[in-house]
Amino acid sequence: MADSGAPQETTALLGGDKNQTDDGVRGDKIRPNVSSSVTARASYRNSWHALRDLDDDVANEPNKERPGMPAKSYSVNADGTASYLSPLEMGRHELYEMVPFAAVFGMQKKERSLSQAFASFAGDLDAMEADQLEFKKSRTHLSDAELEKRRSHASLLLLDELEFDAVMVTSPLIIAVAMASMLQFLLGYNIGVMNAPASVVFPGHSTGSWAIAVAAFAVGGPFGAMMAGKLADSRGRRGALLIDTWIFLLGGLLQTLAIDMYSIIIARFIIGFGSGFASVLVPIYLGELAPPNLRGMFGTLTQFAMVIGILVSDFFAFPFATEEKWRYLFSITPITAALLLLFSPFLLESPRWLLGRDRSSRKARYIIKILRGLRYDHEVETEVSHFVSASQNQHCDGSCENDTVNSGVAFTEMLMTPKVRTLLISCLILQMGQQLCGINAVFYYSTSFFEGIIDNPLLGTTIVGAVNVVATYVALLLMDSCGRRTLILWSSGGMFMCCVVIVLSLLGYFQNIVALLAVNVYVSFFEIGLGPIPWLIVAEMFDAKYVTTAMAACSQLNWVCNFVVGFVFPYLNEYLGPYSFVPFAMVLALTFIFAALKLPETQGTTPEELMDQLVKKNSSVVYYNMNIQEAHNNPIDTEWKIAMEQLKEEDEESQ
Repeated sequence: MADSGAPQETTALLGGDKNQTDDGVRGDKIRPNVSSSVTARASYRNSWHALRDLDDDVANEPNKERPGMPAKSYSVNADGTASYLSPLEMGRHELYEMVPFAAVFGMQKKERSLSQAFASFAGDLDAMEADQLEFKKSRTHLSDAELEKRRSHASLLLLDELEFDAVMVTSPLIIAVAMASMLQFLLGYNIGVMNAPASVVFPGHSTGSWAIAVAAFAVGGPFGAMMAGKLADSRGRRGALLIDTWIFLLGGLLQTLAIDMYSIIIARFIIGFGSGFASVLVPIYLGELAPPNLRGMFGTLTQFAMVIGILVSDFFAFPFATEEKWRYLFSITPITAALLLLFSPFLLESPRWLLGRDRSSRKARYIIKILRGLRYDHEVETEVSHFVSASQNQHCDGSCENDTVNSGVAFTEMLMTPKVRTLLISCLILQMGQQLCGINAVFYYSTSFFEGIIDNPLLGTTIVGAVNVVATYVALLLMDSCGRRTLILWSSGGMFMCCVVIVLSLLGYFQNIVALLAVNVYVSFFEIGLGPIPWLIVAEMFDAKYVTTAMAACSQLNWVCNFVVGFVFPYLNEYLGPYSFVPFAMVLALTFIFAALKLPETQGTTPEELMDQLVKKNSSVVYYNMNIQEAHNNPIDTEWKIAMEQLKEEDEESQ
C-alpha cells in the first residue's frame, strides 16, 4: 500500500483541485516554479499526488538497479509508455522538439533560454523529490535554504551539461558547415561582383542591358528557391547541395567565358537560380546536422559567409576590374564550385532525411555517431529518438519526406483567418521594406554612384562592404537585448535620415565625404534591423504549421522586390540624379509608420515563459528518480567507488 506521507514521484501538472483524491490520498497537482523553489515548496509541502511507497520492492520498479548504484531516472506518459532518459537526455529531447530544424541568424537567444528553462524545470523536480525523500526518512521537510540550494545546484549542473554541446564540435560537422557556408559565400560574392566592372565588361553596352544583367540574378532566385525543397526531398540534402554546386559551376563558367552581354544575362540568371537554391537549402541542411543549441550559431556563420562574400568581391575588384582582367573576377565562382565538388566525398547526408525515409537506417546512425562524437550504440539510439520525435512534432510542411502539404491551400487558409492574415501582411510588408529601401542599389551599383563623389569609387564600395560585415556582428549583439519592433524602428528611422543626408550632400549642401559617410551609416542601420529581422520574426510570429508557407511567400516577394530595385535604380540614378534616394526615403518613412502603429513586438520568449510552456507540455508526465547530481556523476567512477568499498569491507571481515 502507498504511504500517504511518502512522496517519491514528481509531476509537472498544472493547476490542481485540492479536494481531488486519488485512491483515498489527497492530491494537489504539482507545478514547479521557475523563479523560486521556495515558492514551489510552499505549494506542495502538505499535498501529494498518487505517491509511490519508498519501501516497495525494487524488483517491482521498471528499472531495477544494482545495489549501491543510483536508480535510473525515467518518466511515464499519460498513455502509460515509459521513457528511460537521464535528466540531461530529457533536456536535449526538449531542445530537439522546440528548436526548429533550421540554422537561423539570431536564434542563439532562444536556444539559451530553452536550456535555462529546462534546467530550472528539472531543478525544481529534483528539489521536490529530495524534499519528499527527506520527509519519508525523517518526517520533516528540507528548510527553505536547503531546498533553494538543492534546486540551484541541480539547475547549474544540468545547464552546464546542456551547454556543453555548444562547444563540442566534431571535425565532420566542421567540414559540413564549411562546405555549406561556401555556397552562401558564393551567393554574397555574386551580389557584389557586378558592382565594380560595369564600365569594363563589354564597353559600350547600354544602361538597360547592364540593368537586365544585374537584375537577372534576382529573376533566377525565386525559381531556385522553389526547386530547392523538391530536390532536397527527392535527392536528399547532400544530393541537392551537389546539384546546387554544379549550377554555380555552370553559371560561373558561362559568365567567365561570356562572348557578349546576352551570355552575361543568361549566366546571371543561372547563378541567381543557384543562389536562391542555396538560400533555402543551406539553413535546412545545417539545421538538420547541428545539435539544437548550435543552430543559431551556424545560421550566424552563414550570414557572415554571405556578407564576407560581398566584401571579397570588392577586394578582388582592385586588381581585376579592368578591360583585360574582368574574366578573372568572374572566375572565382567556378573555381570555388570546383573546389567544393573536389571535397564532396567529405559532405555528409542529413540524418534526419535518412530517418524520414527509413527509421532503421544504419547509415543515419553512423552519421549521427561521427557528427556527435558518440561512442556507444545506446547513445546513438537515444539521439535517433530525439530526431524522430522532433520530426513528428515539427510539421515540416513540405520540407520533409512524406510531409508535403498543398501550400496554396495553406496560404488561402492563412488569408481567411483574421489574426493569421494580419501577421502575414506584417511579414510581407517588412519584406517589401527590406528590398525597396534600396539596400541592394548600394551593393549592385555603389561604384557608379560614388563616381564624381570621391576620387576612387572602388575604395568607397570596399569601405561599404567592410562596414556591412562589422554591422552584422553589431546586429548579433543587439538582437539578444533589444526588441524586434524596436530594432525595425531604429533601422528604418536611421536609414531615412541617411537618405535625407545623401540627397542634401548630392545637392551640394554638404561636402561629398558626408555622402560617403551617410551611405556607410545607412548600411549599418540596415544590418541591425531591416536586414535580419524580417526573416527571424516569421518563425516567432506563426504557429509551426504556417511557418514554411509564410517563409515561402516572403521569399518570393523578397526576390521580386530585389529584381525591381536591381533593374530600376540605374534609371533612377540617370534621370533623378541627386534625388535618386528619395523613393527609398519614402519607402522607409512608410515602413517606420507601419512598425510604430501596427507591428507587434516579437522579441522572443523569456526563460520564465518557456518554463510555463514546458510545464503545460509535460502536464501529464510523471517523473521518477530526478536526481541530477547522481546522474551527473560518471557511472564508471561510481562503480569504481562501490568496488573499492566492497574490497575494503572484505578486508575488514578477513581481519
